[in-house]
Amino acid sequence: MSLSETIAPQLPYLRRFARALSGSQASGDAYVVAMLEALVADSSLFPKDMPTKPAIFHTFLKVWDSVKVNATREERVSLADAPARHLEGISHRPRQAFLLVAVEGLLIEDAATAMDCDVAEISALIDQAGQEIAEQVATSVLIIEDEPLIALDLAELVTSLGHRVCATATTHKEAVAAFSKHQPGLVLADVQLADGSSGLEAVNEILGSFQVPIIFITAYPERLLTGKRPEPTFLINKPFQPETVKAIISQALFFENKAALNAA
Repeated sequence: MSLSETIAPQLPYLRRFARALSGSQASGDAYVVAMLEALVADSSLFPKDMPTKPAIFHTFLKVWDSVKVNATREERVSLADAPARHLEGISHRPRQAFLLVAVEGLLIEDAATAMDCDVAEISALIDQAGQEIAEQVATSVLIIEDEPLIALDLAELVTSLGHRVCATATTHKEAVAAFSKHQPGLVLADVQLADGSSGLEAVNEILGSFQVPIIFITAYPERLLTGKRPEPTFLINKPFQPETVKAIISQALFFENKAALNAA
């Protein structure tokens, strides 16, 4: 397969990444064009010993670091684009790590490859991004989980990012009651609960009265990915990587919160 055939299917995702990283589609596309021009001049810039997606982002970030697109901050960040404005508030490297994992869906190892660093550094960068995002959209979190150790792990992840756990529920009834009492800004939900009740049914009941971002963390993703609408926006399989949970928490709060602001 030629280099152009390898890259072409990935260009929509690269444009999305470039837009989020730079602040506008115009400047993002300019960086993508700069990468393509660099590859035309020297195809060896593309690392053939990497999986395709990490290799493309690796090449793009090399160009990003070496080429300055002529655009002012006002041109890069539209006043109508709240998420872009707030992304500007996240430090450079943490923003890259956050977008690669939370938005582009790269595994932690692949994101480390793309950014020319190790897994420990990527984890630290995602933590930093999460903490900087929490400074903008810190909230309370309801955990719906019947396994005490998993609930404890999730609570530690939440608080490490600067958010607050308002309650932990182990059954459908407890979950609905806790949400009604605390009205948190985020829900982390398992599907199968302690008494045989359903976290999915609890979430559906909650969403009947309130709009709140939900992250399902489950060993039974097939119960959610049925092809029927609505399907969950945020879904993490058990066993999970802590860095992935942190990135998705930040993604859910950051983009859901900004979407609500734009709609207001």
